Amino acid sequence: MSGARSDLAGARLALGWLIGGEWRAHPSRFLATALAIAVGVALGFAVHLVNGSALSAFGGAVRAVNGAADLSVRATTPLGLDEALYGEVARAAGVRDASPVVSIEARGERGALTLLGLDVIRAIRVTPSLVGLSPRGPDTSNNDVFDADALYLSRAAQVALGTGIGQSLDLSANGRTARFRVAGALPGVPEGQAVGVIDIASAQWRFDRLGRIDRIDLNLSDRNAAEPALRAVLPTGATLASTQTEEAQGSALSRAYRVNLDMLALVALLTGGFLVFSAQSLSVARRLRAFALVRTLGLPRRGVVAAVALEGLLIGVLGASAGLAAGYGLAVLALRVFGGDLGAGYFSGASQIVFQPLAALLFFALGLAAALAGSILPARAASRAAPAAALKNSGDLLDPRAPVPWKPAAILLALGVGAALLPAVARLPVFGFLGMALMLAGGVAGVPFLSRLLLGPLARRQSRSVPGQLATRHLHGAPGQAATALCGIVASTALMIAMASMVTSFRGAVDEWLGQVLSADLYLRTEGAGFDPETQSRLAAVPGVGTLTFSRQFPLTIEPDQPPVVLIARPVDPARPEGLLALIGRTQAPAAGTLPVYVSEPASRLHGWRLGDTIALPIGTGAERFSVAGIWRDYARQAGAVILAEADYTSLTGDRTRDEAMVMLAPGADEAKVQADLRASLPEATRATVALSRPAELRRFALDLFDRSFAVTYILEGVAILVGLAGVAATVSAQTLARSREFGMLRHLGLTKGQILAMLAREGALLGLVGGVAGVLLGLALAQVLIHVINPQSFNWTMATLVPFGTIPAVVAALVLAAAGTAILAGRRATHQSAVLAVREDW
Repeated sequence: MSGARSDLAGARLALGWLIGGEWRAHPSRFLATALAIAVGVALGFAVHLVNGSALSAFGGAVRAVNGAADLSVRATTPLGLDEALYGEVARAAGVRDASPVVSIEARGERGALTLLGLDVIRAIRVTPSLVGLSPRGPDTSNNDVFDADALYLSRAAQVALGTGIGQSLDLSANGRTARFRVAGALPGVPEGQAVGVIDIASAQWRFDRLGRIDRIDLNLSDRNAAEPALRAVLPTGATLASTQTEEAQGSALSRAYRVNLDMLALVALLTGGFLVFSAQSLSVARRLRAFALVRTLGLPRRGVVAAVALEGLLIGVLGASAGLAAGYGLAVLALRVFGGDLGAGYFSGASQIVFQPLAALLFFALGLAAALAGSILPARAASRAAPAAALKNSGDLLDPRAPVPWKPAAILLALGVGAALLPAVARLPVFGFLGMALMLAGGVAGVPFLSRLLLGPLARRQSRSVPGQLATRHLHGAPGQAATALCGIVASTALMIAMASMVTSFRGAVDEWLGQVLSADLYLRTEGAGFDPETQSRLAAVPGVGTLTFSRQFPLTIEPDQPPVVLIARPVDPARPEGLLALIGRTQAPAAGTLPVYVSEPASRLHGWRLGDTIALPIGTGAERFSVAGIWRDYARQAGAVILAEADYTSLTGDRTRDEAMVMLAPGADEAKVQADLRASLPEATRATVALSRPAELRRFALDLFDRSFAVTYILEGVAILVGLAGVAATVSAQTLARSREFGMLRHLGLTKGQILAMLAREGALLGLVGGVAGVLLGLALAQVLIHVINPQSFNWTMATLVPFGTIPAVVAALVLAAAGTAILAGRRATHQSAVLAVREDW
């Protein structure tokens, strides 16, 4: 009994020396695998930090503008609410106090701010954080608060506008400009939020909002009584909302983008896990005889697995810790370069990173899991080898004469396809990502079979080149070694090709769509009060203008916690609606008693609107019903859009202003002169707010915006492929160095160093070629999931597949060159040793 314990203790001691010796002999390999984990954790954590910080900043901005109201009655459109509604709301059951608010996005000479018009007597009871203080104290005790020129600014607004208390400045909004005196500060507004407050009467009078308000803030005595009472008196254009619902609205708008970026960032971590698997597989294969020896000394199978798992744990701890630190630094850098929304344009981002401890723990755990999984799998395979056989053979664990198993790969691929076909969960493509993961695992598992299949014809062909024949036979006879070397590069190549295909398809679809919708010669758009009927008449009368088509668009809130759709009022010919729309499928005449509307593809998918459906829109008196007459393609508005005939819009709202115009020039007209005359015909006060563009300029701007939105995607793609290239280089190098005895034997048989290097170059090139082919095939399959499952479920856009034919050969060529070059460099080192010393068994 004591002898058995002694043998077991000896086995554990030998195993400890074995592991320590491996770390001492090959520190660079372990550091490289830890670096791969660190890169994945860093990218994922950085993206998550930036997204979280941006959402936190958005929530802070919402709370700053809303104050401490329990509930708000909000307008569903920028047209606002009739101020007469205030009395009914204030008298509703459960309402203690009500404060009317006019909310305007204004600009000064140096910056922008949210300008609120308040009745301070009401606001101090409902939203006291929005009530200003003068240098003398609270302004409820003096007449400054009722001064039409008095303006109170938060600290951030003072900095943004470059002004201070006692100074005067001009603010522009809604096509009007007014001068104000900074009478005090807003100490209740959080840091970083640019907010200004003026008297509500001054806001209505000076910025063309007479008789209109944007919201009514409420202080409730009984919420359960107030909500049903308020809903009973609210008109069609009003909705009940809170700070929480507005934050949820902003979060929902960017949620799909944030989730997809998080998943893409984890691609590098997944690739890192495959690289750990590759490195550990090689390490385990090199130590197979040693593991067999300690097994014969009494160490059980689970001891070998635990030992290699400990190596993986150390790699994971080192990599994940470094990744968290690097991720925080990357987040700070990304915030400065791209902004809080990482270039996507959803909302203005955060000014500083908010550290998230739970997220840090999550990404640390993911790094550990990737490293452990990459270590345990090869250890389990090695532990199942018979000790006696392993002591005699340390080559490929697969018999070269045996067929390569393909069923596990086929099962994983089938499960992945099946998962990808399942519907979205909470409007997120959860099963789509799961399907991609399963397909990726199946593709990597099928590399040995694909390697044997592709190399079979070459191996059967007789070649006059001895190095070439040896290289082909070696890879054909050892597909497991090829798979070990290629798993990381196949994964990263497949994901890169999939992303490149998705981006190419998306960009191509956007480019084609822009060609369809940008059919006019010139476009005008105003950010101000809009073109009133008089201005519209002057613009139409400009010489050289053939036809002038005006439109109006603004956000329309359907649900208070969901992003608003864009309502577009424009002329539509019911007989030929496709003249201005990129219609999908056929159109349908509206049902009797309904008004026709044309909904965009995202709006159709988000709200479940189908052709011929009768729907309700919060516009008009509420008695109107609308019928979906057609569905059109739109890549500009992720939250959806609805087109309403211009005449119907004017009848419902009474609004005759327009904010966009499409100009078709008369035959022979001088475009430059028409542009100058159009601008000259505008009222002088609004000329600065009007942008006049040509279709080519808008097209270029849209595609530049697309490229900026995907800039982070391109960076993450590049990192993934660089990690994969580094991994294949490290693995090929390690495998080459481990074959010193084989090279010594070949030199004894008459091969020169040059022939051995030629053999290695061919092996590396074949490895790169097989990896490239496998990665491209798998990537094109994954691209179909991205394009036809994840993209529609995330962003509600559909498109056709466009293959990036320029990218594919470049990637395959890079893989071939990287693998062949690495093999040659490592071969020079491996063949530098004396042939006699290389073959000595006991050296």
